[in-house]
Amino acid sequence: MTSWRLLVTEPTDGATNMAIDEALWRSRQAGASPPTLRFFAWAPPTVSLGYGQPLDKHVDVAACRTLGVGLVRRPTGGSAIYHDGPERELTYSVVATAGDLGIGADLLETYRWIGAGLLRGLRALGAPAELVPEPPPAGPVPAFCFARTGVFEIEVGGRKLVGSAQRRQGDSFLQHGAVLLGVDEPRLRTLFPTTRDPLATLTTLEAAMGRRPAFEAVADALAEAFEREHDLDLHPGGLSEEEVQLVSTLVTDRYASPGWLAASA
Repeated sequence: MTSWRLLVTEPTDGATNMAIDEALWRSRQAGASPPTLRFFAWAPPTVSLGYGQPLDKHVDVAACRTLGVGLVRRPTGGSAIYHDGPERELTYSVVATAGDLGIGADLLETYRWIGAGLLRGLRALGAPAELVPEPPPAGPVPAFCFARTGVFEIEVGGRKLVGSAQRRQGDSFLQHGAVLLGVDEPRLRTLFPTTRDPLATLTTLEAAMGRRPAFEAVADALAEAFEREHDLDLHPGGLSEEEVQLVSTLVTDRYASPGWLAASA
């Protein structure tokens, strides 16, 4: 049985959420912190851009300002996601090394390992979810994450339920993703004006189950599923003093910086 930290943080802004994920990742790279499974939400609701995604017409920046929606660039790749509060979304992150997972360094194996834990938890809640092993179709990558399914992502009835992204350095990685509990359809259409029908390819736990589970219930089910699926021993914990200091630095120097938001890799 492998010992991991279980970290459940209070809803906070996009810059702080992304700084926490990067601080956890850097600490794990340095061997200063254990592998960590984190569950969190966003306040205010926020659009996160992929690491290399341009900030262009595909996200309505003026609408973000009008609606009080935050905007942040993630440390991971992929396309933009609208992150709602804890009443409509649970966001997870996994920070570890390939050795922590007991697998090789292959990217797809990492996705599959995490996907298996998510799938077990979502099925335990009553969602008829499936882990999709096929690669996504060829063609341009859409600006909206849920407009396309990637390999080893989770669907219900052919529609995407969880949107995930990963970034690796050496044998360590950060993967995080959004588990949709519900959806604010009018807001989604407003924020992604060039996406023809943002709801055409996504689904939610509310739609899949006929009811919307609470954030806490989903977090509990996923934590138990990761323990059972991968023989983990999850210990509830918080950020270390060093991680707290690193979060503060990353917020100021990176994630709250207009330059970081405007830039694309």
